Amino acid sequence: MKVPLIELSECILCEVCIDVCPSVFQMNTAGYVEVIDLDEYPEAEVDEAIKNCPVDCISWDNHSN
Repeated sequence: MKVPLIELSECILCEVCIDVCPSVFQMNTAGYVEVIDLDEYPEAEVDEAIKNCPVDCISWDNHSN
């Protein structure tokens, strides 16, 4: 399964990913963006978040089940 990853050391907390894809990305209580644990991720929406991220810190990680 493809899972979105955020490289937190590069993230500038602009929240574009949350605006574009709130079903996948959220701000956690520590003030960092995190990926919501889902059974399946909406590929088109995540791709849009990847495309719009100003620092290119979001990518896909392929996990095998």
